[in-house]
Amino acid sequence: MNEDPRIRRLQFRAWHRGIKEADLAVGGFFDRYHAGWGAEEIDWFERFIEEQDADIMAWALGTLPLPEQWRGPMWDKFVKMDFVEIGKK
Repeated sequence: MNEDPRIRRLQFRAWHRGIKEADLAVGGFFDRYHAGWGAEEIDWFERFIEEQDADIMAWALGTLPLPEQWRGPMWDKFVKMDFVEIGKK
């Protein structure tokens, strides 16, 4: 477990979005990439998770245009969605 309270809080918020699809997307993104983030990436993610789940998912699916403030390397990784694991039942 990470001892940094900021990282622990971000992890919790990433996985407790309110919509299961957003939990998988945002939480999966956090789990995959956060260990390599510096201060700038952590700041970006902290602002990003303040957005509404419906907006994040619409941007990722391309049904709404992505606001300029989110464009860049972090978004490029997020939109790939290659970190989302969906279990089969």
